[in-house]
Amino acid sequence: MPEFIVALTTCPKKKSENLARSIVEERVCACVNIISSVKSVYHWKDEIITDEESLLIIKTQEDLTELLWESIKKLHPYEVPEFVILPIKWGSTDYLNWISQSIKTSS
Repeated sequence: MPEFIVALTTCPKKKSENLARSIVEERVCACVNIISSVKSVYHWKDEIITDEESLLIIKTQEDLTELLWESIKKLHPYEVPEFVILPIKWGSTDYLNWISQSIKTSS
């Protein structure tokens, strides 16, 4: 069975649905959950910034990580987009099979 991951990225609220829809349409992920409002506090160019953003929770297979990252970089409006990967250690077989059936395989 393939390895599965959750990828996280934040983006401006106005861009979140288009970004999510694009990567699902490209079949580099099976699903994107959008938490429409998160407050982010971070360092940027010697300042501390507070922004309202959306958090995208992206489910896919590990072997599509690079394709997913390339798609996000191409579409993302930030100079340095957040992109972190969390392994899925366990999930229901039915759900994991659905992920596999919903994406393009790298082979």
